Amino acid sequence: MTVNWPAAILGQMEFYWDFHLRPRLEGLTDDEYFWEPVEGCWSLRADAEGALVMEEANPAPEPPPVTTIAWRMVHIGRDVLGIRARAFFGPHEGLEDADMWDRRLWPDPLPATAADAIAMLERSYAHWREGVSALDEGAIATPLGPKGAWFAEDSMGALVLHLNRELMAHGAEICLLRDLYRAKGLGAN
Repeated sequence: MTVNWPAAILGQMEFYWDFHLRPRLEGLTDDEYFWEPVEGCWSLRADAEGALVMEEANPAPEPPPVTTIAWRMVHIGRDVLGIRARAFFGPHEGLEDADMWDRRLWPDPLPATAADAIAMLERSYAHWREGVSALDEGAIATPLGPKGAWFAEDSMGALVLHLNRELMAHGAEICLLRDLYRAKGLGAN
């Protein structure tokens, strides 16, 4: 039996998005988006100029802080899918030297509302999905090269599988936070 790996990898991502994550984002409110279930959560906060920034530290503390839905959605939409889509599939005019972690590839403001976050996530997913859907067997097996930074020798297939895992893990965390919000009586039943 011959396996069409590009189709199988894409199918895994599409199934998760279409039947698990995207439907669970329906009805997300701004209060829920920024809800902090415990003290010390990482979220999106206004900087001195009033622009939203994502709280983070390098290296991350151990154990890492609990994060809000806002933090998770930005992480998936910008860091996991958005920047990688722009690095590998464009546009990146003037930033051809940028690797798959280069935040210059995401000059867009971070979403201040749940609706804007869903729209950002949908755009990032669509951009990444479109690029992945164009990959054939040869492209899946091709090393990432300089855009992969210290993963330059890894294949595009390895990256796509890793991002599928990231999408599923962080998406599940968003769904769990929604379940907890509802169970605390803060949202619709």
